[in-house]
Amino acid sequence: MALFDPELFPPEYWQSPFIWVMVWIFGAIWGSFLNVCIYRIQKEMSVSWPGSHCFNCNKPVAWYDNIPVLSWFILKGKCRNCGVGFSVRYAIIEAITGALFLGLWIVEGPSWVMLCHWLMTFGLLLGTGVDLDDFWIPDRVTWGGILIGIPLSALVPELHGQSEWMLGLLASIKGAALGFGMLWAVGFFGKLAFKKDAMGFGDVKLLGAIGAFLGAPATLFVVFVSAMLGSIVGVTLIAMKKGELGGRIPFGPYLSAAAMIWVFGGDGLFDWYMNFLMGSTL
Repeated sequence: MALFDPELFPPEYWQSPFIWVMVWIFGAIWGSFLNVCIYRIQKEMSVSWPGSHCFNCNKPVAWYDNIPVLSWFILKGKCRNCGVGFSVRYAIIEAITGALFLGLWIVEGPSWVMLCHWLMTFGLLLGTGVDLDDFWIPDRVTWGGILIGIPLSALVPELHGQSEWMLGLLASIKGAALGFGMLWAVGFFGKLAFKKDAMGFGDVKLLGAIGAFLGAPATLFVVFVSAMLGSIVGVTLIAMKKGELGGRIPFGPYLSAAAMIWVFGGDGLFDWYMNFLMGSTL
């Protein structure tokens, strides 16, 4: 379902380089707000008040020092007032958010589905940032994703390739239930087998939220691909002597990455794989 009348806003307009730059800037601005959310939510602070300021000298950040990505390079990664350094990760998150928003715009065009995926992307990046820092995922991302994804799927059934609101709603509920249930089972039986937590409950809720937005087939894909990504990164870190076997690894970022892979064409890979399996068993 398009946001604009194609006759009034044809593809040559919304796929022009100028529009692409504007969309990237829009996404980067949300990435700047995302940095605020990641930092403050971990510290149980308000994300809206006070405004952006240096956490060393408490001086408010002027608007011209708060330009996404660009300001970090202009200030050379330091506060203009006190000179304390701040991480390049702020600029990286802004750039990545802008790139993902732009990628969804290019692939899906200006549509309600794209807006839903923008919302999901923001939530996944927020959960990833907090999980990487502090090994937990905010409820506003997990339970919030489930509670928002299900009604959105009724309002925008195209999220699940459906045209009727009831079918979209059912697809979302199935996806949420499957995602939540699968990882809950992994955690439950893993704890019985290994006598320790095998899966964080935040990951369980996160997969439920992903299922609510993307449906049951995506949930299966996300479980498989996230496990593969986690294994590759884990083995690589061990080989580089930057990790240890059995060490604590945040799984939320891999679930989020796999969900984004699905959105950018993973459904095609899933169909090809299922056809391959079906063909190999004939």
